Amino acid sequence: MPRVAILTSGGIAPCLSAAIGGLIEKYNEMSPNAEIIGYMHGYRGLLLGETVEFSKKVKEAHEVLYNFGGTPIGNSRVKLTNVDDCVKKGYVPEGQDPLDVAAQQLSKDGIDILHTIGGDDTNSMAAALARHLESSDTKLTVVGLPKTVDNDVVPVKQTLGAWTAAEQGAIFFENISNENTTSRRQLIIHEVMGRHCGWLTAATAYEYRKSLKNRNFLPELFISKQRWDVHAIYVPEMDIDFQKESARLRKCMDENDCVNIFLSEGAGRDTIVREIESQGKEVLRDAFGHVRLEEINPGQWFADQFAEALSADKTLIQKSGYFARSAKPGERDLDLIKKSAFMAVEFALKEKSGLVGLDDNNDGKLGLIDLQLIKGGKEFDTSQSWFQNMLMEIGQK
Repeated sequence: MPRVAILTSGGIAPCLSAAIGGLIEKYNEMSPNAEIIGYMHGYRGLLLGETVEFSKKVKEAHEVLYNFGGTPIGNSRVKLTNVDDCVKKGYVPEGQDPLDVAAQQLSKDGIDILHTIGGDDTNSMAAALARHLESSDTKLTVVGLPKTVDNDVVPVKQTLGAWTAAEQGAIFFENISNENTTSRRQLIIHEVMGRHCGWLTAATAYEYRKSLKNRNFLPELFISKQRWDVHAIYVPEMDIDFQKESARLRKCMDENDCVNIFLSEGAGRDTIVREIESQGKEVLRDAFGHVRLEEINPGQWFADQFAEALSADKTLIQKSGYFARSAKPGERDLDLIKKSAFMAVEFALKEKSGLVGLDDNNDGKLGLIDLQLIKGGKEFDTSQSWFQNMLMEIGQK
């Protein structure tokens, strides 16, 4: 009878609760007597030994988890290899290695299988933990699941939750777009999550524009498709010619009395950071060294670049991130989540470690990927026809 632990880590995405539900469902089928616990708030809970037992009632009611966003066992951003940060936050005593503390806690809790559900940071930490356990001859099977709304994990073709985040971001903007009726010459910037990768911004724009095809318009009363459409899409993988774009969008503003921009929060990040640091100011970073985007406020920076050039009477910056990432999974995602979770249990019971995902190195097929191959920073391929066609349709190309 295996003893199984589950942890979710990093930011939330529309897959965490459902992934836990999928794992429980498959264990109920394949190993009904398995004991399952959750480490509360990710690696923080593992280091501190904070757990919750999945009772018989929870295991029987696993389907409830398919209908909720977020995660019932909490998240945190903890880098096990960042000793100073772990000590500073009180997760480990001075002089102790977090990897040693994590390994000891897993041994103390009698864990045979650990499931990590998270993005590249979460699963790269799982890889570091797996290496550490192997070097100390500790037997533990680690099977991860790839979660991130950015869809930026190497070598995973499609991460869990990303499709839903795009669909929800489009729903968010369906309402926000109506703000163009509140004033003349309105500039609306829809800031979408995506630190390094523009996939979510592009996919959100695509889903939103797809929804416009199902709507009726009334141009005679200024309700035209052109006014409600997307007029610019900016992602980190593309250079932005502000002078050229200002001229193009000025014409768009003159014709439609509004401009709608879909902006990846990582677009122009390096430029903004350089500008802030040139002023002698510090740019704050998290435990993984990532720039805290809320501190540099990309949406406001882009608004400052364009508002005057477009003679905008009003500028509105709206962020769909928390709205989109906290949703329950849509149909496409739920199907992939279940298939991935079920396969994760199958591999775990065979004592095979890795990350279950759609493998770019195996024609995008669902399978077990070596944890040591997992890394972040996967770029969005802007040459894809659906994206290039969209840029052409909105006049950005």
